[in-house]
Amino acid sequence: MKTILKNKLQFYLIPTLLITLLFTSCNKDDDTQPELLKPTIENIEIGSGNNGVGVIGRDFHFDVDVVAGNFIKNVQIKIQPRSGETYAQDWSYEITWDEYQGMKNTNIHKHFDVPEDAVEGIYDFLIIIHDQNGTSLEETYTIKLMDASNLPVDPYLYLMDFYTDSMYQYVNELLQNPEEVVYSEGNVFKSSAIIKKVNGDGKMYLLFIKKSANHLPKIVDDIDFSKVIVYDFFEHENKEDVYSFSNILFDGQGGFTRSAPEFSIGASHDNNTPEPNPINGEKEWETGEYYLGVVYTNTTHNLSVYHYIEVDIIMD
Repeated sequence: MKTILKNKLQFYLIPTLLITLLFTSCNKDDDTQPELLKPTIENIEIGSGNNGVGVIGRDFHFDVDVVAGNFIKNVQIKIQPRSGETYAQDWSYEITWDEYQGMKNTNIHKHFDVPEDAVEGIYDFLIIIHDQNGTSLEETYTIKLMDASNLPVDPYLYLMDFYTDSMYQYVNELLQNPEEVVYSEGNVFKSSAIIKKVNGDGKMYLLFIKKSANHLPKIVDDIDFSKVIVYDFFEHENKEDVYSFSNILFDGQGGFTRSAPEFSIGASHDNNTPEPNPINGEKEWETGEYYLGVVYTNTTHNLSVYHYIEVDIIMD
């Protein structure tokens, strides 16, 4: 009787054990999921010329190339106190950009103002990419926030004038643009700009740009020469003292050692150096709305200044 009972128990237990093992095996298979891909970033630029410096109350440059694991959900930057640093008061900042949602890969090029209430010091600069697959990437860099009064140099536009034989207009340090600036084909155009409080090395471009080009570079390295017409280029090198830089140079006797170059509206080539660029393709002259601007970058201190005014061009 005991033998029969034992055999019956084995008869029932063996299938049960097999089923249990089968389900356990299936569950293990289900637990083995492919690893989700995380976003990656490269070609990171934090601050003008990637100098890692932000000036309180002023424009800040940020650029990065992103490749999503699946698709981008959003992009964040955070400026947070760094462990071991001391600050005059508590301060942090963050921005979230949602406009990249659904993209697989993209370049993120942003300019934003460092808030006026920011506190000087060394901070962690966090770049965070959230992916639609649930993963995220977070990388930490260093940023230094400075008050403008503590900068080694502090470039600013003091004066920019622009004129023809029949009209003279200007923008001074208050940056109040004239209401109507109109040039016609054949007008001989001249312009000069003065950038104050600079030293070391620096470069300046004066440019015409079609509004339709949707291109307003804020630093020299961002200029796309396929979209701009160069009126003038000038640079300074190895200047030890802080001084005022201009594309015109006076000889001290009422004349110039370098005067504002002449430029004909409708010309076939611009005034770029060392080689003039043909004015064709996207930037070919046409009747319409343009920007006239100055872009200066101090390459010694990686600080930039720019300003644009609206101009109407009339082609016959």
